[in-house]
Amino acid sequence: MSEGIVTASYVGATILFILALGGLSNQETARRGNLYGIIGMTVALIATIAGVTGNIEILVGGLILGGAIGLILAKRVQMTEMPELVAMLHSLVGLAAVLVGFANFMDPGRLSHYSGVELTIHDVETYLGILIGAVTLSGSVIAFGKLSGKISGNPMLLPARHFLNLILLLISIWLCKEFVVQSAAGGGTAPLLIMTGIALLFGIHMVMAIGGADMPVVVSMLNSYSGWAASATGFMLSNDLLIVTGALVGSSGAILSYIMCRAMNRKFLSVIAGGFGTTSGGGSASVEEQGEVIALQAPEVAALLTESKEVMIIPGYGMAVAQAQHIVNEITKALRAKKINVRFGIHPVAGRMPGHMNVLLAEAKVPYDIVYEMDEINDDFPDIDVSIVIGANDIVNPSAQTDPDSPIAGMPVMEPWLGGTTIVLKRGMATGYAGVQNPLFFKENTRMLFGDAKKSLDEVFKNI
Repeated sequence: MSEGIVTASYVGATILFILALGGLSNQETARRGNLYGIIGMTVALIATIAGVTGNIEILVGGLILGGAIGLILAKRVQMTEMPELVAMLHSLVGLAAVLVGFANFMDPGRLSHYSGVELTIHDVETYLGILIGAVTLSGSVIAFGKLSGKISGNPMLLPARHFLNLILLLISIWLCKEFVVQSAAGGGTAPLLIMTGIALLFGIHMVMAIGGADMPVVVSMLNSYSGWAASATGFMLSNDLLIVTGALVGSSGAILSYIMCRAMNRKFLSVIAGGFGTTSGGGSASVEEQGEVIALQAPEVAALLTESKEVMIIPGYGMAVAQAQHIVNEITKALRAKKINVRFGIHPVAGRMPGHMNVLLAEAKVPYDIVYEMDEINDDFPDIDVSIVIGANDIVNPSAQTDPDSPIAGMPVMEPWLGGTTIVLKRGMATGYAGVQNPLFFKENTRMLFGDAKKSLDEVFKNI
């Protein structure tokens, strides 16, 4: 394939990737956006493969092996496990950046191809690609562990952790200088290996220091890191498409992280520094100090719903764990058939990754036009007769507004307590991912429906 055709293919793929991002910004056009992305990636792969002159059989073997693994994993992963899958995919991007960086550094023709300033620039690109890739790799693995429950969601706060991060950063900058100097003389392996180890440790420390309630922002931030790692790899390989695609992923992930931080009243820079959302305070009083809860049974919940005119459903991670989205849709259809106005309120960080609840509701075929973001719906709660909180905790916690010592103090939350009756579905009285007790459960107009969300809602649906 001629160089002109390859360039034209890359331009076309870039346009398709931009259209994909535009499509994914809206639920109604998300399928089309995904299709644009698939076509763009197919065009990019074909154009890249066509430019390969040797070892084509190894390349095809790698494509078949990687494609088979990806297909099998995608089919096996449940919708509830999507955050973990996304975290692992980010780790693979980081691993690829590290391996490509080392392969590029060990290329015997590197010193003959580059010299002087060009060699220095190329070495810095290689160094940054490996650095960002290693941070992404280890950070994503820790995020996977926290999301899957294999690692505690509590933040690990080491003494003088910010000072430690600063020291690691300064050492990495010094190692970069050493690497560039030694590389020009035919060396550089030692500082590159030391930096890789430091970057892996930094990724682990950064994500371990982040509280579980803030994991959606972590996933978004790692998405951004993986994009910048890919972009640095593109500079390393002089591949324009990889540069542009990586920059699109990196910038969009950073923008999404900023939007989510603003929605949680957090500071964007504190995410990058690590230890995000880990203020220490005694915000969670014990259950006995809060008061008593009032429990209902499924028939009573069904009666409250059918006697209402306005119903708000607030889904959380508990809905995902119980895979209750389909029965939620059945209840929604039954209530709407009785001329009851049912709407969904989605908090920006509900679930374990950005848009987690929207994806689950779309899978269950809940109509898009009754699903609202928190900012669109929060002012309507005084007019709501019944709010159903399904497995959510931190995103409906009044202490975010009333307790300045709470770890979630200042975070904007949904306000169902301002309405008529709030029904909370939970397995028990355990705290949420942030480890904070919820005063909502003990309010006079709150009722609890204990048990598995899917089984409980099945009973509610039968009674409706």
